[in-house]
Amino acid sequence: MTVTRFAPSPTGLLHLGHAFAAGFAHHLAKENGGRFLVRMEDIDSTRVRPEFEDAIFEDMAWLGLEWEKPVRRQCEHFDDYRAALAKLEAKGLLYPCFCTRKDIQAEITGAANAPQGPDGPLYPGTCRARSIAEREERIASGQPYALRLDVAKAVASVGHPLTWKDRANGECLATPEIFGDVVLARKETPTSYHFAVVVDDALQGITLVTRGEDLLPACHLHRLLQELLGLPVPEWHHHRLITDEQGRRLAKRDQARSIRSLREAGWSAAEVWRAIGDDGLSWKTAAPNA
Repeated sequence: MTVTRFAPSPTGLLHLGHAFAAGFAHHLAKENGGRFLVRMEDIDSTRVRPEFEDAIFEDMAWLGLEWEKPVRRQCEHFDDYRAALAKLEAKGLLYPCFCTRKDIQAEITGAANAPQGPDGPLYPGTCRARSIAEREERIASGQPYALRLDVAKAVASVGHPLTWKDRANGECLATPEIFGDVVLARKETPTSYHFAVVVDDALQGITLVTRGEDLLPACHLHRLLQELLGLPVPEWHHHRLITDEQGRRLAKRDQARSIRSLREAGWSAAEVWRAIGDDGLSWKTAAPNA
């Protein structure tokens, strides 16, 4: 049975890109008699708002989507992430990092050719070489820290190539080294986006992960985490993005046109689906009730 999910963050209103992503996952599940789940990725407590979660459900229902209940909220499952982190700690694959963003930027600026990853310059590994005694002393003093994955050590512990199957890109070889030593958790929040996604997908029994093609590089890291944690490996399908007139993907931070604003302007759900069906751009000029 195909099990898909739509996992928005309740930090703003849904836009057309979200509608496409939700509809894409919903369609692939329902056409095969499968299950469509919704998950709230709400670990960023500084930006999450209850009214945005309510708006997400309202917009999805208006679009005609149906999903299973209850909905999983990441903020309610920190113990799951702590348990998974403990497995990596037991393998000696994590280390505390005490560097601030300013510290890291200074290291990168001072480097002649700082290596780049999918998310920007790679962490220079400053804290990887600290002694156990120094780490314990800093932690005991109350100094804030994050837990980073020693990627080189983790890859070596796997000992064999990692691949994944993507319906849009075929068989892919994972090279998680491109992310460097990523942060998997912080002292106050026992997970990160990458870590929570992997744990959640496994616990929810997701068999097909659908998401935008901009997230394709994340699979390199996710496959490594799955292998380290002994989790099942789903299929992926990275779909096209809905873009604006400049070719940029729609995003909340750019105040992309929301589903709510289209509703208030007189659009029907059918018009929204038509707008993102073929070229993904016709919504800019389509007239309500046309």
